[in-house]
Amino acid sequence: MKTLVVIPTYNEADNVETVIDAVLREAPDVDVLIVDDNSPDGTGMLVTAHPEHQRRLFLLNRPDKDGLGAAYRAGFAWALKREYDVIVQMDADLSHPPAKVPELIDALSTADVAIGSRYVEGGGVANWSARRRFISAAGNAYVRLVLGLTVHDATAGFRAFRSAALRNLGALDSESNGYCFQIENTWRADRIGLRTTEVPITFTDRTSGQSKMSAAIVREALLRVLVWRWHEIRHPQRTPAAISTLEGTRA
Repeated sequence: MKTLVVIPTYNEADNVETVIDAVLREAPDVDVLIVDDNSPDGTGMLVTAHPEHQRRLFLLNRPDKDGLGAAYRAGFAWALKREYDVIVQMDADLSHPPAKVPELIDALSTADVAIGSRYVEGGGVANWSARRRFISAAGNAYVRLVLGLTVHDATAGFRAFRSAALRNLGALDSESNGYCFQIENTWRADRIGLRTTEVPITFTDRTSGQSKMSAAIVREALLRVLVWRWHEIRHPQRTPAAISTLEGTRA
């Protein structure tokens, strides 16, 4: 299957060449798209200087930094326009293991969406403090409880989609940014009956660069999840796509 790995970047000059080389090595049949939000540290220039640029590696330059969700939506649109069969999303900071890309792709033989999961048997995290472990586990438990999801790692950012699944769940029309973008796509996929499977991974905290996580990103996720569920209860006939674009759900 024609496959594209979408990697959003902002100031990832320390990591971008390493993650590109690792993905191309571990998954020799895939292409890679870097979606760069005009990084002032020269991330984009490192991509265009790479030997595989315009062969298996491509760069989508965006003029402004306006969130992870917006970057992924732009990357997904680029992929769908070029008729890729499978789209993989992953972080640039090497927290997601490139060696697991082929396993995620293979999992789509029996699923519409494959999630690289920290919270299934065989999965885990490395180099995290006890506080961060608690926040992540509690956040996933909160999302699963409020939205009634069976997926164990609803906030995971390492995923593979069949192209039809991305279209059907309406990922290009989603409203969320931050890691709430991952929750929204999980929720949408669940509600329209897509088959989702989880592949165990070990998530390793970044060693270079700066995390993009913030209090605002966490607040967005906590509030949107409640609002989505409230609208589902009040308007059970509405689809997640309709609910997530209601005026009251915009952050």
